[in-house]
Amino acid sequence: MLNRKVIIISAPSGAGKSTLVNLLVKEFKSLFFSVSVTTRKIRSGEKDGKDYHFISINEFKKLILEDKLVEWEEVYKGDFKGTLKSEIDSAISKKRNIIFDVDVKGGLSLKKYFGKSGLSIFINVSNTNILKKRLVNRGTESDNDINERLSKAKKEFSLKNKFDVIIENNDLSNALRNLKNTVQRFINN
Repeated sequence: MLNRKVIIISAPSGAGKSTLVNLLVKEFKSLFFSVSVTTRKIRSGEKDGKDYHFISINEFKKLILEDKLVEWEEVYKGDFKGTLKSEIDSAISKKRNIIFDVDVKGGLSLKKYFGKSGLSIFINVSNTNILKKRLVNRGTESDNDINERLSKAKKEFSLKNKFDVIIENNDLSNALRNLKNTVQRFINN
């Protein structure tokens, strides 16, 4: 289906997938980061078009109707996220491998879409206490939001064995080393 390699990285909120993806993109110049589209509010330090394409719910629904998304989901109430077909087309036109930073259901959808061209990686942590601590330290969600994310994380952990590779992120440097090795092997095959 595709002449490029696809790396799909998914995890529950707070597991560190975005941090790992950002570090990986700096390491591998051959990777094209597919910027997802979202309806959630922009967080401090994020940039529109770099971290996400931030749009309204009406704009998102229009993308659905116009069939411009490979996959999409209402991740949390009123928080839609999806993968634009135009991002994939852009990577293909630049002849680069694609890396995705997506939620767990989005990761499974992309795995199905790309088939053998894709490597799906689940970023895991040993328990939800680690997630809670990271979400609290991030300081971007209310207590209710954190509880909602932790509740969803329990369901997401039950799906981790549907991914090709599980990488533990209890220690960032170890997780990054394992992730780099895994991605390097996949790209070179």
